[in-house]
Amino acid sequence: CPQASLINEPLVVFVCATTGQGDPPDNMKMFWRFLFRKNLPPSSLCQLDYAVLGLGDSSYPKFNFIAKKLHKRVLQLGGNSLLPVALGDDQHDLGPDAVIDPWLLALWDKILALYPLPPGLEIISPDVCLPPKYTLHYLAEDSPHPDDGLLQSTAPRGVPSELHPFAAQMVSNQRVTAESHFQDVRLIEFDVLGSGITFSAGDVVMIQPQNCPEDVQQFCQLLHLDPDRRFVLKPTEPGTSLPALLPQPCTIQYLVTNYLDISCVPRRSFFELLSYFSTNELEREKLQEFSSAEGQEELYSYCTRPRRTTLESLWDFPHTTCAVPPDYLLDLIPRIRPRAFSIASSLLAHPDRIQILMAVVQYKTRLSKPRRGLCSTWLASLNPGQGDVRVPLWVKKGGLKFPADPDTPVIMIGPGTGVAPFRAAIQERVAQGCRGNCLFFGCRQKSKDFYCQAEWEELVTKGFLTLFTAFSRDQEEKVYVQHCIRENRRLVWELLSSGNAHIYLAG
Repeated sequence: CPQASLINEPLVVFVCATTGQGDPPDNMKMFWRFLFRKNLPPSSLCQLDYAVLGLGDSSYPKFNFIAKKLHKRVLQLGGNSLLPVALGDDQHDLGPDAVIDPWLLALWDKILALYPLPPGLEIISPDVCLPPKYTLHYLAEDSPHPDDGLLQSTAPRGVPSELHPFAAQMVSNQRVTAESHFQDVRLIEFDVLGSGITFSAGDVVMIQPQNCPEDVQQFCQLLHLDPDRRFVLKPTEPGTSLPALLPQPCTIQYLVTNYLDISCVPRRSFFELLSYFSTNELEREKLQEFSSAEGQEELYSYCTRPRRTTLESLWDFPHTTCAVPPDYLLDLIPRIRPRAFSIASSLLAHPDRIQILMAVVQYKTRLSKPRRGLCSTWLASLNPGQGDVRVPLWVKKGGLKFPADPDTPVIMIGPGTGVAPFRAAIQERVAQGCRGNCLFFGCRQKSKDFYCQAEWEELVTKGFLTLFTAFSRDQEEKVYVQHCIRENRRLVWELLSSGNAHIYLAG
């Protein structure tokens, strides 16, 4: 709602996350600035009953900082707090639900006492399945088939963004670790000519990934869906906007490939909704247990700890899965979120190109099949040598900002793929003639994962870079970047004390 209308609201529940080092999320920044205006009278919100739910992670020093600060500010402006601020914690074994469950029960008690239901209205029983947000209307097989509806246009329509990504051509996809090394790391280059995209060192490229064809095929078989069927979406409630990233009309294949996150670890709400469709008593009981407050430890062991995917969970409930109405697919499964990568190149060195340094995510849990990162596995599988490969992307401002004054020295500490934004910064600064570049880089072995070795060594020879390396497994004693910094403490202190150097850390 528009910020100014807050003064007319009788009851508001704020749900907010904390990002970075205690910063508000992007979509909250305007509201945050509005709320902290100096000229707001201290009685601005005296008519407001409110409650704040924070979503945070206690491994960060500013745990739920925004939720706490928002709570204090609304109180300062005269608001009446219904409950203490709830501090959801991702680090808890049961996730934020450990705090949210009891808090919600207390909240509804307070709200119903202050705002009783009008006569004739009752609270909807938890046994009732709510209608889906959208309904799928299948089109006749012989209806007109606009082929271009599903293809992304490469023509610029303003600066590319999440709602209008640019379909960038992948130019190269090069492995930069030795074949014998356990980790597959890629240097990938995209052509963004004609996109209108500009960026500086420290900025981030957002990439919209897709599911692999085998998973899509399995999902369609499990749910008895015809991938070629075409449909249009209709909102159940008038005024509900349609999902921005889905074309209308759309095929089931496109929906499952590009939109539904079938490889994410399902949340509790997934099992709750699934339980309504279950025709099998045993499966229904298990689904109800997973969605109950008492069953959260069981769900953690089944899902969160082994990182079991949505698709694998559907396999485990076959009688229920084949009974899921297609209308509920968008309620059941969240959309695929974009992934962020530090840009590893400068436009000054590589005009119209974006490069990223990406580790392909793969790890083992107690499940026999290795866990694989959706975006990194997809990108690694793409071969630009076999035709025109397109990847939807756009650029966002990053958290690292390098000094405008070329004489300011910069100390960069970037072990592993953390060196990516510093490669962009060094390329940018070298192009501007800056010589005060000091890089601490660490990896396991000089012969296996020393990213961009030739590039760094050339810059050292030309006098543009001071380089310190730590190869942790190349000798008996493990050596890390912090050991290099300690060894070179005199130089570091000199750069900081007399050169006013800036220090950056990534990785």
